Amino acid sequence: TVVETTTVAPAPTAMTTSLNGGMLKIHIGEGKDINLEIPMFGAQVGSAAPLATQVVEVKETTESNETVVVLAEKKVRQLTKKHYKIEKVVFGDETKIEGTTLTLRKDIAPEAVETQNLVVDMKIEIITPAEYDTYSETIMDVQPIATKESENFLGSGNTRVIDGVIMMVTGVDENGVQIGEFGSSEGILSENIMWNRPGAPDKGDIFIKTTVTIKAGTNMERPGPLAAHTASDYVTQEIRNVLKKMDETLVVETEELVQYRRPGKKKVVIIKEIMGQGAMHDNIILPTEPAGIMGGKPNVDLGNLPIMLSPLEVLDGGIHALTCIGPASKECTRHYYREPLVIATMNDPELDLCGVIFIGSPQVNSEKFYVSERLGMIIEALDIEGAIVTTEGFGNNHIDFASHIEQIGMRGIKVVGMSFSAVQGALVVGNKYMEYMVDNNKSEEGIENEVLG
Repeated sequence: TVVETTTVAPAPTAMTTSLNGGMLKIHIGEGKDINLEIPMFGAQVGSAAPLATQVVEVKETTESNETVVVLAEKKVRQLTKKHYKIEKVVFGDETKIEGTTLTLRKDIAPEAVETQNLVVDMKIEIITPAEYDTYSETIMDVQPIATKESENFLGSGNTRVIDGVIMMVTGVDENGVQIGEFGSSEGILSENIMWNRPGAPDKGDIFIKTTVTIKAGTNMERPGPLAAHTASDYVTQEIRNVLKKMDETLVVETEELVQYRRPGKKKVVIIKEIMGQGAMHDNIILPTEPAGIMGGKPNVDLGNLPIMLSPLEVLDGGIHALTCIGPASKECTRHYYREPLVIATMNDPELDLCGVIFIGSPQVNSEKFYVSERLGMIIEALDIEGAIVTTEGFGNNHIDFASHIEQIGMRGIKVVGMSFSAVQGALVVGNKYMEYMVDNNKSEEGIENEVLG
């Protein structure tokens, strides 16, 4: 795109230019036949929205004759969520949706068990608000029910979402040992949930709750919890397949999420440290279906190295959480799907969010520093002005959490850290760059209180 301005003057031209953070400043003393060429961003890869013609605002100041060219925000991609309201869930002969009633096939549980060698039993319950005061095994995960329309890919296009119903995964091994570590949330549901949190159920939600039993002793090995999640996702996928065929007239709300880049604004990145020590400390990154399993890659298998996602990939279910750490300090799959930090930063007109980096937390210190150093080099290449580093859980992962902040700060970049610390999770390491810290503590005692959310 070429913007032309002409100033008639007989004298030779005196001109200075500067480029800083996407803002091109041009100072012209005198001259004529002046052509200004504004460099554009390259085309986006993947399923990005077509680039619109760049809008350029030219401002002149009479005192200094300085021309400031301000690049307008640029639309990168768009995600449309179509919401379908479900008010009743029942068991029946086939899985179907009629109006606002979801019928779940009553014989689906044995089929789901057969898909996984480590799963020996599965029980499916429909929990309405009237059953909130019933007992449950530990809550492993809370998940949205959503699916991509045909030929649409995660992070863009159209996603169909069920409102009013969530999937809840719970589980034990054959010996009755909870599939959880450093705290578990078995007990009365209403007493062990902090309602309406991003990763928790909302008051009024109906739960399709799976109670999965895996082979004895496999609850602390990677294949065990993954098998429980995969068997549960078999049930969810059957609902997704029905949701794909729903009539458009039943959509109750259409939600438009748009990712913009804002040249000239503060360029920032969000870094989310996720569990990667193995066992139940793992996550599935970028599955084919929102919050699904198939097609995704475990961050442990990817070496826990930094992986860049677009904000809309995150908000479209790009992370399936397998984490079974303390219920109060972990982030469930639904949390990522409704990530408030990503939403707020993406929509802030004064910030240019370039992406969301997910980085695993390995078990061994040498591996922690290896992946942290790779993060530092990525940050350096991005040429950002600020970063926000978050982590779930506490303890061992605070070593690399502190290292991430150091790697960013040592490059002269402002950084904010967010974690549960309080009393029980007090930081065991630190450095001079950990100046701006936000504590996510939610209990008066400052401990992991085993309440989900």
